[in-house]
Amino acid sequence: MKKISILLLFFFSLLLAACEQVPMGAVVGEIAPDFTLADTQGKTWTLSELKGQVVFVNFWATWCPPCREEMPAMQKLLDIMPSDKFKMLAILNRDTLANAELFAEKNNITMPILNDMGNNIGPMFGLTGLPETFIIDKQGVLREKYIGPAQWDSPEVIQLMTKYVNE
Repeated sequence: MKKISILLLFFFSLLLAACEQVPMGAVVGEIAPDFTLADTQGKTWTLSELKGQVVFVNFWATWCPPCREEMPAMQKLLDIMPSDKFKMLAILNRDTLANAELFAEKNNITMPILNDMGNNIGPMFGLTGLPETFIIDKQGVLREKYIGPAQWDSPEVIQLMTKYVNE
């Protein structure tokens, strides 16, 4: 019985130690994690270099039906917002660039598609699934986190994005 208690205590200690080391990811109200990724055209994007603009960061994949469904509304939002004050970055997560390029071409998607096939950036944001979207203000502070798809071209979303752009 004493051996079992010691063994249980040992495993409980390991579990606690492991839990303490798990990063929480991006927190609303705090500076968003910085990252650098290349897009399908080979251009490098660094989040911190976009300060002064509102940045819409969406994690997605072509194999994710809700991701594919929300893309046209994202494109409409991108088309509405001023390009000098608003950037939209679609971060491809655990998918191939070939699939993303084909999807973008078929659906007239013009936003930059960044490659995070290895899921290196997702954990920095505390990604739990796809799609997930993060709205980062002009100072680099995470203002909104959306888990799951959204109607990005709705009047409410357009009003919210316009508010952040005009701050």
